Amino acid sequence: MMNAQEKKLYIKTWGCQMNVYDSNRMADVLAPLGYKPVEAPEDADMVILNTCHIREKATDKVFSELGRLRKHQEDKKAKGGKMLMAVAGCVAQAEGDFIMERAPYVDMVFGPQTYHELPQMVMKATGQRVVNTEMPTEAKFDQLPEENKNQGVTAFLAIQEGCDKFCTYCVVPYTRGAEFSRNYEGIRDEAKKLIEAGAREITLLGQNVNGWHGKDLKGRTIGLGDLIAGLADDVDGLERIRYTTSHPNDMKQDLIDAHKDIPKLMPFLHLPVQAGSNKILKAMNRSHTVESYVDIVNEVKKARPDIAMSSDFIVGFPGETEEDFEETLKVVKEVTYAFAYSFIFSQRPGTPAANMGMQIHKAVKSERIQRLQALLNEQQLDFNKAQIGKTMPVLFDRKGSKNGQLHGRTPYNQAIHAEGNERLRGQVVELEVTEARANSLEGKVAII
Repeated sequence: MMNAQEKKLYIKTWGCQMNVYDSNRMADVLAPLGYKPVEAPEDADMVILNTCHIREKATDKVFSELGRLRKHQEDKKAKGGKMLMAVAGCVAQAEGDFIMERAPYVDMVFGPQTYHELPQMVMKATGQRVVNTEMPTEAKFDQLPEENKNQGVTAFLAIQEGCDKFCTYCVVPYTRGAEFSRNYEGIRDEAKKLIEAGAREITLLGQNVNGWHGKDLKGRTIGLGDLIAGLADDVDGLERIRYTTSHPNDMKQDLIDAHKDIPKLMPFLHLPVQAGSNKILKAMNRSHTVESYVDIVNEVKKARPDIAMSSDFIVGFPGETEEDFEETLKVVKEVTYAFAYSFIFSQRPGTPAANMGMQIHKAVKSERIQRLQALLNEQQLDFNKAQIGKTMPVLFDRKGSKNGQLHGRTPYNQAIHAEGNERLRGQVVELEVTEARANSLEGKVAII
């Protein structure tokens, strides 16, 4: 039974892993006010929609969800209570005033850099509506409380936020602000807290995570590779390290060397190329070429020959010809990917690409994405099948979908299922891969 001082908090999260991290931190910030997270919005005292502006029709989806939640708000009011309704995240940052105008029942709208100010916003919202879309990045990280939520065996840790690249299709620089890197000591201390709470694997997060830079404990300027080396040495109990998402132009030598020299850094790299045509990359303002991207991939593969590559692709960018698209297929065949995300270009309000000429017809984009995904899916299945018969260390992170089964992740970030005792959760276990499917593997505990 809930304490009379406790309140119910429901957070719905869309989008990237950074948003998942941010939702956890919002819960941490609100905990001293008595808010306890719940799994459903019915009868909640506060509802927060943590939004993402990347996907198509993001704003429409927010308003649709607000419409569904309004009934719960009205039911709560009919019972003599109050449900605070809030919209957070990138849609809030980009369209805060519009949300407040169109949805008068929303009490608070606030952007990604203001979560540390939530207690003050909640107090204000008892008597007035609140819009807060300031961008004091430094204050956010300095003033957030210690991580309270036990994320489990695998955990996320934000080390960098924002982006200065200004790709013409992307809203991140406008919704997350300029690039900002957290200090090493704060990152290390939070990593230690996560390990104490039960984590064994930590994924370092950032909109441009390999752009991270700072000073180590000796005052030396370092990059992401040296940060990873420091965490591997300084954080007892940390067994695996991953990072996402990276930009090709920030794959510096210290990071490439880290893949060769640090066993705790998993052999998996998500490095978006977006397109295989230099003409389209220039129109996207990606600031790298196909040739420079392939050179980086080859350097990483030289440092870690067994590394699994992942990427992002946008199909149907304005001006993309059939020849340009064929160049993208050529890059996919040259690099070969273990996994990839692919999207049809859509016009994001406020981005330069939204107003470009030579927009591609929907039917053409649809046909091209099907061809690209067929190739990517074939490569993913081939990569998975290549693991059959191999024995590899797997971190079991949760129960599987079948009784007596556990779910884990291989070093290459593949999902794998195997029969195993519950006591193996949280342990790294040697598994022999016995079966491969498009999106997962089957295995059995190896006899060594």
